[in-house]
Amino acid sequence: MVVPVFAAGSGVGAVRRVVSLVPSLTEAVATTAPGLLAGVTDWCSHPADLAVPRIGGTKNPDLARITALAPDLVIANDEENRRPDLDALRAAGLPVWVTDIRTLDQAFHSLDRLLTVGCGLPRPAWLDAAEAAWAGVLPLPGPARRAVVPIWRRPWMVLGHDTFAGDLLRRLGLTLPHAEDPARPERYPAVPLPELLAGRPDLVVLPDEPYRFTPEDGPEAFPGIPAALVSGRHLTWYGPSLVEAPAVLAEQLRQARPAGER
Repeated sequence: MVVPVFAAGSGVGAVRRVVSLVPSLTEAVATTAPGLLAGVTDWCSHPADLAVPRIGGTKNPDLARITALAPDLVIANDEENRRPDLDALRAAGLPVWVTDIRTLDQAFHSLDRLLTVGCGLPRPAWLDAAEAAWAGVLPLPGPARRAVVPIWRRPWMVLGHDTFAGDLLRRLGLTLPHAEDPARPERYPAVPLPELLAGRPDLVVLPDEPYRFTPEDGPEAFPGIPAALVSGRHLTWYGPSLVEAPAVLAEQLRQARPAGER
């Protein structure tokens, strides 16, 4: 879902300068019309050759710096960015477009609206390619596997109810018990490791962001359980990475091995 929020009565008007507060949306704009970007966060890592002024982090952007850049549009995300920061930008007279994405279908609709309506661009070919790539996805062969998907350690936090990443994994044939547990309605519940192990999952999926799980940091906590180390960008970003995400994630899930067998 996209929630456009603009200065009262002003509309977006011609968009020539965009500040992005979301790494995946930065990549979407940069791939479609790189000349629009006037500022991005310190965490915006794609495209790799992105040469645009940096305006701080997603949670602590430099509001004065953003205002000085005089963007025609600031793009943000309800989950990644703090509402007080967005309210302050609106109060400074800047149009702010906020996305709220919980499923793959919402991502496709949101990206189309942001780029075509928000930024006034033609619909990009990569978005059509991403939709086609996911339309052809089949669950991985074999019985459905119950998967624990940590996104943080110390404390352990996992994918829960109503998440974009969870929707992608379900399309690949995984079931996420913490997404279906009525006792844990949170989107990212904190669950002690003994409880995660007691659930006897068939698989643990370890992305490299937001926590950077590695072969040496993560799999050892789940002895005997196959662990899949996956690309966080392909699991959690909505943008051009969605074109290759089905193939990348499927291959990484197929390579799942218990700790010590890598």
